[in-house]
Amino acid sequence: MTALLLCLNACAMVGVSRLKPSDVVSERRADVIGSKQFSDGTVQALNVVALNAKQCTQSFASCTEIVEHASGLDEERRLSALSELWLGRALRGDKGPAIDDATLDAYLQSARYAYAYLFYTKRTPAERVFDQRQAKVIAFYDYAVERVVGRWFEELPRLSTGWTQTELAGWTVLRPDTDLHLRAAPTELIPASALRFKGLRNVYRRDGFGSDFVAVAPPPAPDAPAEPWREPRYAAMTGVLVFGGHTLDEVLDTRQAQLLVRDPYRDADVAIAGRSVPLGANFTAPYGLWLARSGFAMQSIRSLLGREGGIKEPRVLLMQPWDPDRLTVVMLHGLASSPEAWVNVANEVLGDEQLRRHYQVWQVYYPTNAPIAVNLMQIRRALDATIRHFDPGGTTRATHHMMLVGHSMGGVIARLLVSSSGDKLWSLVPEGSRLSAAKRTRLHKALEPYLQFSPMPQVDEAVFLAAPHRGTPTARHRLARWVAELIRLPFSVLKEMTSISDLLKDDSGKGAPLHVSNSVDNLSDTDPFIVATENLPISPGVRYHSIIGLYKPHGELAQSSDGVVPYTSAHLAGAASEVVIPSWHSVQETPAAILELRRIMRQHLAREKP
Repeated sequence: MTALLLCLNACAMVGVSRLKPSDVVSERRADVIGSKQFSDGTVQALNVVALNAKQCTQSFASCTEIVEHASGLDEERRLSALSELWLGRALRGDKGPAIDDATLDAYLQSARYAYAYLFYTKRTPAERVFDQRQAKVIAFYDYAVERVVGRWFEELPRLSTGWTQTELAGWTVLRPDTDLHLRAAPTELIPASALRFKGLRNVYRRDGFGSDFVAVAPPPAPDAPAEPWREPRYAAMTGVLVFGGHTLDEVLDTRQAQLLVRDPYRDADVAIAGRSVPLGANFTAPYGLWLARSGFAMQSIRSLLGREGGIKEPRVLLMQPWDPDRLTVVMLHGLASSPEAWVNVANEVLGDEQLRRHYQVWQVYYPTNAPIAVNLMQIRRALDATIRHFDPGGTTRATHHMMLVGHSMGGVIARLLVSSSGDKLWSLVPEGSRLSAAKRTRLHKALEPYLQFSPMPQVDEAVFLAAPHRGTPTARHRLARWVAELIRLPFSVLKEMTSISDLLKDDSGKGAPLHVSNSVDNLSDTDPFIVATENLPISPGVRYHSIIGLYKPHGELAQSSDGVVPYTSAHLAGAASEVVIPSWHSVQETPAAILELRRIMRQHLAREKP
């Protein structure tokens, strides 16, 4: 008897041990995507029907048949397990970029079972909001859709433009239903989940249903018209796969699928199975990929020096497809810079849900070697042309109550875009008294675009960051003068100024010389143009704000600077607000400046809501 008792004690069937908290979390989060092992929920479902993971790997067809029809599993456990089993099958067959038909079928099966679980079982997704199983099933669905869409995208070139449905891997694939607006069909479709960025402080996503992509359109054709605006080549896209059928049995029997392609800037939700479901999105990925591929850093230096490979005229770059119902923020960078100056500013604006719903961002990219007067004129023309193109009737919300945001020299230009010159700049012209009336008329006609301007009527708010409105003595320092000597003015500017110089000559061939400053010269506190424009009146219909950097503060504020621009040059009387931030000249990149810009934009929005 004693021996029997000892045996029973030694052969106890249940033991216990304690896991570390980190191991508990790891076990709960483990699944076929992250750990290459089935989740605890699927393992338990297999145990109920007397199966295990190894059996299902070796005899997949019989395993899924048993799980699908065996008693003992409710619909939620059955469908979630089948979704993960099929996803595991797909992952084992997925060996590279190309997906064969068997693997594609497995991904579609996984997505279909997940879809059935989410929308055709007794409980709604909202009722399962705290279920860890549902979070995993959504992840199974999203990953399967990501891979399916990639394969379908590869198939598109062989399909005719008029196709309504096609057969693929034994499935009937309906033509995608899309509201994504790109100027041309995308040449690349990149999963946002695969992208990682350096130089961006935050990645902004919206949690929801569907798989996030970056759709990349081709560059403009070499013979395309040279318009001053550029529609985005990199667009946010969310893909949702829906399956045929109106009941659970119909969905499980169907082999018909359709892709819903949605623009997450336009759509916050999507209709699925009679329900409105929040739509997922990644708003940073298109912007980050665009910047990473742009080559702006080298191009901006080439533009400053006037070398080959730089830009010669301003461009208005749309950060998202044109939306007539969103207010427009126009950003202008500074000297020797590019849209990269706004890398975190634009990302933070697009990442703010309230601002994203109501604003769209345009960035002006311009050659910073040209004189301010030339850039001012050309940027104004580029903006006017862009507005006319997208809103020819001038009736949309997007072209009313526009906001300008300018940094450094871009801030000077932004201020002049909302200022009136009157006749105050004609004194800059060394006009001889012996010019004939005809030459005088031609001279005024040639110079008028540069010296006479009025505020943009579409703009009613402006923000100037570290802007040298009264110039800076830094532009007279040795290093700045050395850079200025390296700058070549654009050929078009030299040609235009040569023609104007000829008009300044009287009939005897004599005339006062015309000096043309480059951009660095223009930023000097003694430059005639900057002196003549520093006190031009800003439109009374424009609220303006100053954000000013304070580098190594000491003494009185009036004696301080941001290391480049003196406070007295950046300060503007009459501003609706002024914020001084401890910062070097690149104040626009500081979190404090971005927070202030967000505040200004929210106030602007509150005043301008339709």
